[in-house]
Amino acid sequence: MDKMRIDKGDWLVVCDGRKALILENLGDEMFPNLHTKEVHEQPNPSTSAQGSDAPGRVHAAAGGARSSVEQTDWHDEAERAFLRSLAGRLNAAVSSGETTALTMVASPRALGMIRADYSDLVRKALQGEVGKDLVKLPVYEIEKQLLLSGAAK
Repeated sequence: MDKMRIDKGDWLVVCDGRKALILENLGDEMFPNLHTKEVHEQPNPSTSAQGSDAPGRVHAAAGGARSSVEQTDWHDEAERAFLRSLAGRLNAAVSSGETTALTMVASPRALGMIRADYSDLVRKALQGEVGKDLVKLPVYEIEKQLLLSGAAK
C-alpha cells in the first residue's frame, strides 16, 4: 500500500453526514503536520424526533383500497443538506485560491452523497478519496491512520 501524499497547504477534509473537519497540512509531504482549519457540525436528531406525524394514506381511484405512504427520512435529508453545504464551502475555497488541492476522507455513504455536489473546480482539485469514517478521531490519530500508516489513495 502506498503512503498517501499531501503537500504543504493541501487540505484533508474528514467528514460524515453530521460533522466535517477541514485540516490543512502545515508541514510538507515528508513530514505532514495537520492542523484544524475549520470544524462544521450539525445537530441531527433521529427521524422519529424530527417528524411526529403518522405516515400519509393514499386512497385508490376505484374501490375502497388504501395504502400508506412512506414517511420522509428527515435524518437522511439533513445529512444530504449538510454535505451539500460542505461541497459549496469547498467550491468557494478552491475558486478563491484558499487551497489548490484537497483529499476527501469520509464514510462510503457520505462519499456517495457528496460526490453529486462536487463542482468542476472541486473535481479538478481533488487528489483522492478514502472511504473511512475517521471524523470522531482526534487529529493526531487521523494523521497516523492516513498519512503515516500508508492508506492508499
